[in-house]
Amino acid sequence: MSSDDIRHRFSLAMSKMYQKEVPLYTDLMNLVAEVNKDVLDKQPEIAEQLKNTNEIDRLSMERHGAIRLGTAAELMMMRRLFAVMGMHPVGYYDLAPAGVPVHSTAFRAIDTASLNNSPFRVFTSLLRLDLIGDATLKQQAQAALDARCIFTDDAIKLIKIYENEGGLTNEQGEQFVQEALETFRWHEQSPISKDVYEQLAGQHQLIADVVGFKGPHINHLTPRTLDIDAVQQGMQRRGITPKAIIEGPPRRYCPILLRQTSFKALVEAVSFKDVEGQYESGQHTARFGEIEQRGVALTPKGRALYDQLLTEAREKLGMTPNEDNAEQYYRLLSESFAAFPDDYQTLHHEQLAYFLYQVADKEAFANQFVDPSSNELSAANLQSLIEQDIIRIEPIVYEDFLPVSAAGIFQSNLHRDSENSYDGQSNKQEFEQALGMRVQDELALYAQRQNESLQACLASLRQVA
Repeated sequence: MSSDDIRHRFSLAMSKMYQKEVPLYTDLMNLVAEVNKDVLDKQPEIAEQLKNTNEIDRLSMERHGAIRLGTAAELMMMRRLFAVMGMHPVGYYDLAPAGVPVHSTAFRAIDTASLNNSPFRVFTSLLRLDLIGDATLKQQAQAALDARCIFTDDAIKLIKIYENEGGLTNEQGEQFVQEALETFRWHEQSPISKDVYEQLAGQHQLIADVVGFKGPHINHLTPRTLDIDAVQQGMQRRGITPKAIIEGPPRRYCPILLRQTSFKALVEAVSFKDVEGQYESGQHTARFGEIEQRGVALTPKGRALYDQLLTEAREKLGMTPNEDNAEQYYRLLSESFAAFPDDYQTLHHEQLAYFLYQVADKEAFANQFVDPSSNELSAANLQSLIEQDIIRIEPIVYEDFLPVSAAGIFQSNLHRDSENSYDGQSNKQEFEQALGMRVQDELALYAQRQNESLQACLASLRQVA
């Protein structure tokens, strides 16, 4: 069984399990499907764009999930588990400056064909115990994490078979999906006492979420929408409580990067193990439903401008965006982002975003003179071909995440809207050491994909010549 097929089957199984655990997520998926159909019916240009980029077929299966791990050993094995599904660590995200004591990466497919087969990705965070100030509490947390094993014996066995033999049979692939699913399942019983849980929650609710349970239950799954504002309004009409702020850039004609919202995390009944081995009732808040709207990936220049404008808006607001200042924040955000071009031609010409190049007019293309031995097309010639509608540009969808947005989603669903941040230094090297390999540079992947599309255009031109 191919890694793409294993990943696709796993994502379907994960969605089915999560819908059963969190029925409200099914309502969210139905709402997103309705909004997407309405957009495609009323805006044929968006439907055409998705067809040109081969995204139309994967729109309905677009998902990402998020998990939080406690130890370096767990991260190492999780990396090996995701490798079976053709998912690689892309990007490094430090959320500590935004008040969340984790650093993270995204496991996902990296080549275009694999992404079109299954775009499933998992935002994976590693708890930074070094940021817990109380030494005794830190030891208790470490002991609880050391005592657990989040993978089944058969999952580990199948991972080793995959690594030794270069793949799994169909039967092994099916078994792997079921065994891997157990790692992400919700467990109502906590192996720690209620007292320790509450102390951990006092440090940060996310620490309690990681340390207090048998495994890294999936804390949200995410369908992709074409109009996140419509989904936000739709949730309110249906009695689903959304978070106050849509994270990311403001609404635009040409979407950039990633906008995210969610329904508020559920308060769920759990039980905690006391010193006598009995269980004491309690509650926990962690799991929610998220929605994302993805736009074009930005170049380093574009990303620097995005970060500058986002920071400018937040500094003018002077506090954490919340339901009391949402209208003011959206106004400031729109004012700041007026400086960010909102048409694809300008985004391309100013090298602010990444695009796919496609031959739009083969007959006009055939009349162009190009040195068949050349592997390059000058910027001026390329721009001329684009302006003549001979080469078409289509946005490369952003497949990754934004640290400020991720922190905003986490915080709003952990009932922490404070401006607190951790002083610990970002430590990408330590994260990669725990991971057992270096993370891939997401911007390099987008640049590579853009260049490959240009080379394909050149190959067509050389063939005609």
